[in-house]
Amino acid sequence: MLMKSLPASLLEELAHIPSFNKQDFIAAHQQPASTSIRLHPLKKADLPLNNENGVPWCSYGYYMEERPVFTIDPFFQAGAYYVQEASSMFLEHVFRSLFPEENNLRVLDLCAAPGGKSTLLASLLDEDSLLISNEVIRSRASILQENCVRWGYTNNWITCNDPKDFSRLKGYFDLIIIDAPCSGSGLFRKDEKALLQWSKANVTLCSARQKRIVADVFDSLKENGLLIYATCSYSPQENEEVLDWIKEELDAETVDIPVKEEWNIVQTISDKHQMKGYRFFPDKVKGEGFFCAVIRKKTFQSVPKIAKQKYTSSEKLKQQALQILLEKDWSIMETQDRNTLAIYSRHLEDFQLLKQFLFFRKTGVRLGQFLPKEWIPEHDVAMSNDKKETVPAVEVDKMTALRFLKKENLPASEFTKGWYLVNYKGLSLGWVKSLGNRVNNYLPKHHRIRMELPDEDWA
Repeated sequence: MLMKSLPASLLEELAHIPSFNKQDFIAAHQQPASTSIRLHPLKKADLPLNNENGVPWCSYGYYMEERPVFTIDPFFQAGAYYVQEASSMFLEHVFRSLFPEENNLRVLDLCAAPGGKSTLLASLLDEDSLLISNEVIRSRASILQENCVRWGYTNNWITCNDPKDFSRLKGYFDLIIIDAPCSGSGLFRKDEKALLQWSKANVTLCSARQKRIVADVFDSLKENGLLIYATCSYSPQENEEVLDWIKEELDAETVDIPVKEEWNIVQTISDKHQMKGYRFFPDKVKGEGFFCAVIRKKTFQSVPKIAKQKYTSSEKLKQQALQILLEKDWSIMETQDRNTLAIYSRHLEDFQLLKQFLFFRKTGVRLGQFLPKEWIPEHDVAMSNDKKETVPAVEVDKMTALRFLKKENLPASEFTKGWYLVNYKGLSLGWVKSLGNRVNNYLPKHHRIRMELPDEDWA
């Protein structure tokens, strides 16, 4: 079915963008959007991918020849890959260009839901670095947390805060990513609602909100810190004009990112202050509409003081935790609900500082409750990249895996009583508890598959 006509006012604005071709742009919007995924670097899966279909600016990105039903793929549910639009995977190339070797970074993904850019960044950062993934809307923060837990990185923490809350963390972050809420014109091919709801008035509203968001968090950047500003809008008012505003109001400059000519990414320069950005047009790249720019903060910023605080945990609790986790330098603490939390010790001071200003939904990895007679594990452990391979597990076939993900109880097996990971081809999906005569399913309700399963012949 052909798409409805593109807004004439938008096409008029874009006519001034270098390399914009109106006819090709309109024609591209009559074609379906491509499907792409990004692989997890640690959770290996046997997927039918063609090496010739790699996303050129992302080492783990691949185009799919057809769109499968991801919900009923155990590899997807295990976090072996993330479904992400190819243009937004440009973030990997940007990050590697900015930080080819530098480690121990403090990074904020401010508008992080549903988690595409956060899971990508988590794959690139070293363990000394810390990634804060924030989403102010609680329902979207739940989706973000689910996806980040599935991705399994201990140094990826989740917060649910308004952007202005970060202004109190002056000079803290090395890098901030703002994938700003926008009018959504770059998603016309993927979401017809975006086309139906688009208006010049909404573009103006979004532009004002984008400036406010940038202003709210700018003080939390270090001197010479970097901000990656991105939208899925074509409108210059939400892109180049925002860059000009940043130059005027916040004393910043844009940073050049090397881009290969064969990628067909369009570099643009703003009218007032020659601020540089990068545009993705669907007639030129295999991806959707996207805009990206890198901004360097020039002003001095004082760094917040950390009120040091000691955390103690019993030797027994530490030993119990170390039976589950890889051999690393851990700080183990018990939360108010008697859950056991493990974070890298190198991030303990960050925890002490950030908890003064931010509402956490996830820090480190929640291990569960260590009771006198048993350990009641958390789902976080099943998904964690830091769990030991020696944690008891049972391997299941695809249909059994799907039934588990549907939150059905599994048939009693010959393994002894206790807690077990449910693994599909070596990748964990969640927990079951064997009681001898039955096996109970402990997959969290919000992770369960809600659609009907196919018949066994399909699996």
